[in-house]
Amino acid sequence: MELKTDSVRKKRLMALKKSIPLYILLAPAVILLFCFAYLPLGGLVMAFKNYSPALGIIKSPWVGFRHFVQFFHSYQFLVTIKNTLGISIYSILVGFPLAIMLALMCNQLREGLYKRTFQVVTYLPHFISTMVMCGIILIFLSPSHGLFANIARALGLEFPNLMASPEGFKHIYVWSDIWQHLGWDSIIYLAALAGIDPTYYEAATIDGASSLQKIIHIDIPLILPTAMILLIMRAGSILGVGFEKVYLLQNVQNIMSSEIISTYVYKLGLQSAQYSLSTAVGLFNTVVNVVVLLFVNFLSKKTTQASLF
Repeated sequence: MELKTDSVRKKRLMALKKSIPLYILLAPAVILLFCFAYLPLGGLVMAFKNYSPALGIIKSPWVGFRHFVQFFHSYQFLVTIKNTLGISIYSILVGFPLAIMLALMCNQLREGLYKRTFQVVTYLPHFISTMVMCGIILIFLSPSHGLFANIARALGLEFPNLMASPEGFKHIYVWSDIWQHLGWDSIIYLAALAGIDPTYYEAATIDGASSLQKIIHIDIPLILPTAMILLIMRAGSILGVGFEKVYLLQNVQNIMSSEIISTYVYKLGLQSAQYSLSTAVGLFNTVVNVVVLLFVNFLSKKTTQASLF
């Protein structure tokens, strides 16, 4: 028994020595992950304290769940939750199926040059920075000198100020986001389609299946596990609508529809210096995202056998 234990230890030591170069390569990534992802978690204790920069995190007095109760009873609670969920669910309902449809359509293109051109055209907007994209949106939708305003003026029409409309903010945000990222989001689906065994298509062709029938009975079922994984990941950030774009498009007229959790946390923490309250709101946001992620992952595992864990 002791001989077996010694041989197992020797094998493990030999394997460890062989893997030392790999561990050295991995070390910088682990250190960065620890410093920027795990070490800051200690600051979450501010959500349960009345934090004062003069006293520091440790010496600041405990207040328990007072900041959470304050947020739940504030006027901004329902407003920010409603706006964040509205934008996030709208984006998922529209952007998620469109990315799959674009991948299926691109997969049907057989001409190499045309297919590559189509892919490049749909991918390029993804590389436009958020600030430039917001500038383009504001210029195009300007009621005085914007592109659409000039076209409407030439036709004798009056172009409305869409950026001042609370009802139009979600549509502007979601559809501009889809235009920018739709091609990039379809890449994973294209990779999944490229991995399908060609014999399936050959057998379907012999049976007389049309292109539409191949899509319905081969493509969609085989990329469904990939789609479910991506849907789970999207659901895990349902309250994590991007801060930059919303903040840059936000103004006094549309703030009732554009105030989301991330912009509210920014204003509380950096503009109003309410560090403890902003930490509590951010922690609440994270907890809800984790709960939704676990729930959607559970449903997906039960229904499609596809899950993250």
